[in-house]
Amino acid sequence: MTILKLITFVIVGLVTGCAGETVQESPVSAPVVKDASESVKTTEELAVEQKQATIVAQKKQRVTTIDPKVMYLLLTAELAGQRNQYDVALEGYMQAAKRVDDPRITERAAKIALFLEDGKKADTAVDLWLRQDVKNVDAHMLAALAALRAGRKAPALEHLEALLKLDPAGFDDTLLELLKSLGQPERAVFLSSVLDNLAVKHPNQAVIYFVQSLLAMQAKDNKLAAAKLTRALELQPAWDKALIAQSQLAVLNEDFEGAEKLLRDAVKKYPGDLKFKRMLAQVLIKASKFEDAVVEYRAILKEQPDDGDSMFSLALLHLQLQQDDEAKKYLDQLAGRPEWASQASYYLGKLAAKKGRFEQSLVWFDSVTNGSFELDAALSAVSVVVEQKHFEDAHVRLDKMQRKFPEQSLRLLAMRAEIYNDQKQYGKAYRLLSDALVKMPDQKELLYTRSLVSEHLGNLVAMEADLQAILRKHPDDVATLNALGYTLANKTQRFKEAERYLQKAMKLQPNVAVIVDSYGWLLFKQGQYDQARDYLQRAYAKQPQAEIAGHLAETLMKLNLVSEAKLLVEKALSMEPEDEYLLDLNRRFFGH
Repeated sequence: MTILKLITFVIVGLVTGCAGETVQESPVSAPVVKDASESVKTTEELAVEQKQATIVAQKKQRVTTIDPKVMYLLLTAELAGQRNQYDVALEGYMQAAKRVDDPRITERAAKIALFLEDGKKADTAVDLWLRQDVKNVDAHMLAALAALRAGRKAPALEHLEALLKLDPAGFDDTLLELLKSLGQPERAVFLSSVLDNLAVKHPNQAVIYFVQSLLAMQAKDNKLAAAKLTRALELQPAWDKALIAQSQLAVLNEDFEGAEKLLRDAVKKYPGDLKFKRMLAQVLIKASKFEDAVVEYRAILKEQPDDGDSMFSLALLHLQLQQDDEAKKYLDQLAGRPEWASQASYYLGKLAAKKGRFEQSLVWFDSVTNGSFELDAALSAVSVVVEQKHFEDAHVRLDKMQRKFPEQSLRLLAMRAEIYNDQKQYGKAYRLLSDALVKMPDQKELLYTRSLVSEHLGNLVAMEADLQAILRKHPDDVATLNALGYTLANKTQRFKEAERYLQKAMKLQPNVAVIVDSYGWLLFKQGQYDQARDYLQRAYAKQPQAEIAGHLAETLMKLNLVSEAKLLVEKALSMEPEDEYLLDLNRRFFGH
């Protein structure tokens, strides 16, 4: 396809327009007859004058003839490019560019040179291109890029000024494109210093300060970014890009209240511009103001009833707020639209499973046969059949997934091991994981999963060995620190070691419920029941899970708070009626 395009532009653009001819002015000017009052020149002076006129005329010629040698160079270069032999392609285009005065060929040579980061040839090609077409924006952009990559401030500044003059309206996009093309972070720093010089020459160009703010954000200098954005908005108060960047900066600083205020002001100024409302909704979600975000998305849908993105976001918000019926209304609408069918079907399947409608949930999950939700839907379907104790069906599904998603083999293997655990076939799970670890001896997830199986088998030595193997390579792995600390607290008297692991885990992630629960349980095991209750209540408030509820109930019983413990167990059982730990507590403490 590319070579056809090249042949087309060579033949149509170069041959039919001017094949076999040169566009020229008169190469030799005849001697001018002087007025009688002028001094008469000698023959030698006239000869010199004639020679200079000839040189000037030759320079003015534009040779655009495509001779066979040039055609051969172009075809060779194009074929080399198709074979990824870019150095050969570059040489061909460079030679052709020097022989034929056509900016299209020179442009191609310049772009390949820049791609190869061959600064010398890039400079040669770009200089030639600019001589051919001095007002070409792309040529100045490539010249600026070459200078920025080479760290040459003066030419970079020269070409950026030319771009600002030639295309002031598109200057921000030009700078953003340059920023993307620079690559290395230190080059972005150099661009910012060039823009400092440009700002001195053009102090009222808001775009310069805007791009500098983006560079500062990229360098994580949020204070400088804020100052540059403030200056840009002083010069151009209604600039939507700068307003958006200002709110994004507030989010980066985790100033969600500030971001919300900025965006609400923007919504008032530009009520018809929905991008501000969308950003406002996203900021409200980040600030966990889910109900307020619902209001914004509904306002968007009032103006654009078919906006799929807003409908899907609304559905997820209603799921977050446990408003399943509201979520289902939007998901049902999206399921009928091909571009949204996969994600809508996946969540409709989750809703059906949540309500115990397992057959219906499988229909939804199995309908997701492509797209980014296909794997998650297939995994959810396995979870549903395991929930129903249809273990053979689960293994059949995993076999199909192994063939379809070979790159997910590790994840599928871990899931198969979990199914063996659910079947209480711990030996099978252990052998499966051990066979995999022969090939991948340091694989963290496999070691962690096998450690849990070892616990079921009562082999604490093997369990600890696997967890310690993980920590040797990943000393800050929080899940492993928590698992080892909890096991030592729960199954041994090695409380000091347990405390060391759990305190490190809490230091790394202080607000994770299961880690706070583990530390509370360690205190319980040490007989520190009041302190234990404080930690366990914090954990339960964050995540009202069965095991945490059980730990808290046991602690309350030790403190003789029987009625409080009984209410807690009853509430927990209402949410997880088949949990074995809670059922055992209910029998032991309350005779039920």
